[in-house]
Amino acid sequence: MISKSIVKFIKSLQIKKYRKQEQAFLVEGAKSVTEVIQSDYRIKKLLATEPFLQENQDILAHKSFEILPVNEKELSTLGTFKSNNAAMAITEMKPNIVLTVTGKEYGLVLDDVRDPGNLGTIIRIADWYGIKKIICSNTCADVYNPKTISASMGSFCRIEVFFTDLVDYLSKADCPVFGAFLEGKNVHQTQFSKRGLILMGNESKGISANLEPLVNHKISIPRFGEAESLNVGVATAVICDNLRREFPIN
Repeated sequence: MISKSIVKFIKSLQIKKYRKQEQAFLVEGAKSVTEVIQSDYRIKKLLATEPFLQENQDILAHKSFEILPVNEKELSTLGTFKSNNAAMAITEMKPNIVLTVTGKEYGLVLDDVRDPGNLGTIIRIADWYGIKKIICSNTCADVYNPKTISASMGSFCRIEVFFTDLVDYLSKADCPVFGAFLEGKNVHQTQFSKRGLILMGNESKGISANLEPLVNHKISIPRFGEAESLNVGVATAVICDNLRREFPIN
């Protein structure tokens, strides 16, 4: 039986204010929890069903965090998932550390991406294309929102995220900035530099007007049909794919 204090604490972490206050967040589901256990994140408590504990004996053998056995019904009641037959990890946040791109590296820059599902998807896309750093405006969705963590499918364990004022950050950038605009140059014909930043804008408004002067290269995904727009996650994937065609990771 889980104590009332732990239940209250878990419920509080579903709200951004208390996540920030406690510097902790929730990771739910078998895949994401397995990933976070094996990452450099520090876990405070693990709530897990017996099957999950049995299946993951090897990776849990030398861990020092507290493990609380629970059943599937308890997990589903405590967390944000409608059903969870595996585990939930109460995990410490990482500090918000300045990120810069070096060498032949690329970073993603997100301007006011508000939907946590979109942010989680972009984190997963970055992981797929070998982009390790994401710089977010302070108005972006919370990276530790349960929906963001869920949508990333464990990729949040491998991607660094930094929240900052983008005008200040981009004005100091010492590499080219490629920004996604409807009227930009065809991405299929774009010659990317060996190092740079890719700026993606808000789901409905695009890139903010105050950031436009800081973009060195405006790029666009050509439209062949009648759709009005692309989801920001899909657009990010298309641009990253074109980047990697030119500069694959060796």
